[in-house]
Amino acid sequence: MTEIALIVGRILFALLFINSGIAHFTKNSAMTGYAQYKKVPLAKVSVYVSDAMIFLGGLYIALGFYADLGALLIAIFLIPTSFLMHAFWKESDATAKQNETISFFKNLSLAGAALIIFALLRGGADFGSNVGTLLFFS
Repeated sequence: MTEIALIVGRILFALLFINSGIAHFTKNSAMTGYAQYKKVPLAKVSVYVSDAMIFLGGLYIALGFYADLGALLIAIFLIPTSFLMHAFWKESDATAKQNETISFFKNLSLAGAALIIFALLRGGADFGSNVGTLLFFS
């Protein structure tokens, strides 16, 4: 039962990032426009880089192949993204401020979960059946 919970849990965690990666790729022009609106430097390049980070990170975690790298990619993506894209402290409209606050803390929470996954894997924790190994060996 623990094995199944580990596999299902990591797939459920990873689906958000796999889906977001696909959206970044298929809706690149809209994502680039939003990044430009948020004043992200090199918006088009940033969208492609973030796409690769979250898609591969999610895929690696779901498959258990280089899951440590996948978790690290997701955390590295989420932390600056929280500050660049969800700067709630800059919002004056109450609804926008609330939405950005929720997104900011959701991203930080997910980054925390990704860092926990990374640390547990580095410590040799069981991650359920997988198709590969870790990238960063103990």
